[in-house]
Amino acid sequence: MAATVEIDEQNGPADSPTLTHNISNSNMGGADAANLDPVTCPVAPGDNTCEKWQLLHVTNMGTSSKINNIKVWRAGGLGAEAIHLTNASNTNYEGAATYSTPTTTSSVKAKYAVPNTIPSSANLGIAGSLSGGLVSTGYSDFFVHQIQTNPKALSGSTSTINYQYDEIA
Repeated sequence: MAATVEIDEQNGPADSPTLTHNISNSNMGGADAANLDPVTCPVAPGDNTCEKWQLLHVTNMGTSSKINNIKVWRAGGLGAEAIHLTNASNTNYEGAATYSTPTTTSSVKAKYAVPNTIPSSANLGIAGSLSGGLVSTGYSDFFVHQIQTNPKALSGSTSTINYQYDEIA
């Protein structure tokens, strides 16, 4: 039996955050909310989306002995004049990000382009390391990401966030 994995999102102030389990979408918008509706929380050209602080959560190991090698990327275009930034990087990973209140100002954590193809190696860590692994239920490091636009940006783009990991029997 394969491991059971979900994507969780943390929102709210750093001193009293809320963790939403098994989110239904990673929609980006102008508000700090899980399962966000971008129509009701739009981002004006020239503004940034609110940061997303998401985690890969292994809720059941099944018959697996280890989960590791997490890769995160997006598929789909952003439209002109927008960039999707993250803390996930297979060459510049800075370790586990400590949760802070999500912001619409330019993120200090999300500073590398989200890959638009599957990375060649892990770009999201476990316990602060790209070579980390889970041998029981638990979480990855935070995947922090934000879309930044400029006044020439076009609205209405669609992308899909992809997660991949190795599951060792």
